[in-house]
Formats: sequence, C-alpha cells, structure tokens
Amino acid sequence: MKFLIVLSVAIACASAQFRQAPAYNNFEKDAVILKQVYDLNPVDNSYVSSYETSNGIRADEQGFLKNPGTNVEAQVMQGSYSYTGPDGVVYTVTYIADENGFRAEGAHLPKAPEVPAPAAIVPSLRPAGRPFPSRFN
Repeated sequence: MKFLIVLSVAIACASAQFRQAPAYNNFEKDAVILKQVYDLNPVDNSYVSSYETSNGIRADEQGFLKNPGTNVEAQVMQGSYSYTGPDGVVYTVTYIADENGFRAEGAHLPKAPEVPAPAAIVPSLRPAGRPFPSRFN
C-alpha cells in the first residue's frame, strides 16, 4: 500500500514537470525588439537609452556622472519601464538611482507607512502645559 502511494506521488510530480507552459510564457519567449536606442555623449559621458519589444515591454533611461573627479562623485540614472502582466494590466515603474540609493515608484508597489516626526510625537505624550512627572525630584 505504501509503495502505491509513493509511486503515485512520484508520477504526479514527474507529470507536473513536463506540463505545457502557459500561453503567456510562450508569448514572452517569442518577443522581439522593435526599437532600441543608445546615445552616448562623449563630452560628458551622459547617455540616453530606450527599447521597446513586441510583447509591450518599454524602457527609457538617462544617466550622467555627478560631481566628476571629486570625493562625492556619483552615477545618476533615472528612467521608467512598463510591461503587461499576466492579468492584462500594464504596470509602470519609475526610478532614480544616485548617491542616495535606488528608489522606485509604481501604483502597484507597496509604499512605506508615513511616520510622524519625533518632535510631533513627544508633546502628545503628556497634557499641554504639564511637565513630565519625575520620581527623582
């Protein structure tokens, strides 16, 4: 009996590995580049790059070197990309990457909760006009 259970689980796992991929994945596999641009400015090494594919993926980016030759030199890149998800919705992400790190925004991306500044929190802990009680007075 145990042998039949193990055998049926093994057959189920093996058949799952060889299933046909969904049509969405085939659509991605057959995508081709429709347009591609890369322009480098040799004077300041700034650049502009973009591409578009047959499955609706689009990307645009520009970048430059900020404060070249100094101790605070930083590469700056900003742009956006969009794609159509398996649910048919077009998702767009805009981003910037610089000396402060990578920051991305999109309607579908989670947002950090708003945190009040510490100065706004402390006064609300006690009634107005009354000092904090102290056991050491």
